Amino acid sequence: MSGNRGIVVAFHRVNDTIPEDGLTRSSHAFDRFCRFFKANYDVISLDDFIRRLNSGVSLAGALAITFDDGYLDNYEVAAPILYRLSLPSTFFVVTQFLGTNIVPWWDAKLVRQPGWMTWDQVRSLRDQGFDIGAHTQTHVDLGQVDGTQAEREIRGSREDLKTMLGVTPRHFAYPYGGIKNILESNRERTREAGFASCVSCHGGTARAGTDPFRLPRIPLATWFRTPEQFAFEVSTTRE
Repeated sequence: MSGNRGIVVAFHRVNDTIPEDGLTRSSHAFDRFCRFFKANYDVISLDDFIRRLNSGVSLAGALAITFDDGYLDNYEVAAPILYRLSLPSTFFVVTQFLGTNIVPWWDAKLVRQPGWMTWDQVRSLRDQGFDIGAHTQTHVDLGQVDGTQAEREIRGSREDLKTMLGVTPRHFAYPYGGIKNILESNRERTREAGFASCVSCHGGTARAGTDPFRLPRIPLATWFRTPEQFAFEVSTTRE
């Protein structure tokens, strides 16, 4: 469906108590997309996706599922659907949000706060076979900060996960995910910190030669009304 290209998709919330929006999909919509992915793509872990990319193996038909931020519904709603369908996924978490009541600015107007996973719940995801990735410590805009603060956010999130989970995260997703939301100096910091990839969230697909530290992701927000629309638009996009 995507020629010789591979796809990484990004979700944020899977929640039936919040209206669908740019960050939220209902459990029904998420289940529908997951079943479509399973039937029409080679759904692989982000680890395997990067291995294929680095080894020059074709990414044709490959799709990796990811989540950003660490919302509670990732554990309560999304993970059971993924587990039931035997679909791998990477959960990128903001380490200093976990187990807190922090309300980020983009959620301030929500009538009901979705909440964050606890560290025990993140450990449970790890134990179920899901991958946990880093998404900074406080969701800072790496296109705006540099130097010591950026170093702390990048390396600190990696160390937080290593300390709390007993495993070293391999993948990093930079907050906000836009083209301008990461400085080149900070992209290099993710490489120097020991990550195997640095992923965006502004659309696009990967093919042979794609830099794993410039890995594009497609956010699965409500502008994709159906899985079929998603597949059609991805397959007809020229890059």
